[in-house]
Amino acid sequence: MRTLAIDLGSRRVGLALSDEGGRLATPFDVIEVSSPQHAIERVLQVIAREGVARIVIGLPLNMDESLGPAAQKTIEWGKQLAGKSCKPVLFVDERLSSFQAEQQLIERKRGGERITRKGKKQRLDALAAAGFLQAFLDGKLPPLGGLPGMS
Repeated sequence: MRTLAIDLGSRRVGLALSDEGGRLATPFDVIEVSSPQHAIERVLQVIAREGVARIVIGLPLNMDESLGPAAQKTIEWGKQLAGKSCKPVLFVDERLSSFQAEQQLIERKRGGERITRKGKKQRLDALAAAGFLQAFLDGKLPPLGGLPGMS
């Protein structure tokens, strides 16, 4: 089952895909968007082109696990995407995914890879999505339940 992970941002959306067997996550793309609606349209194109069966969206919870404004907007966006894609949408806790992705880039830089500031921004969101997708696929990051408006 091919799974798409989404790290939703206001200007950039990081995407990662699993393999057909649903075992390995790979950073896929970072798309520049001008609005949440624009992001949905672009993600729907990826879903159709890549044969995605389910969607995992990183939810930016507060450190006390409460839902702040960003998390509430992400849930609303996810509900719209679920309705338009007719694919199951699951949410996972993404609180530390950007930090972990940044650590990966630092390690790559130490290994001699040249990474520009723009390149770092471009890769960070897709790496973060791949990080929480791999944790989800490995069973280390369960989907969040009991979210408002989600079954």
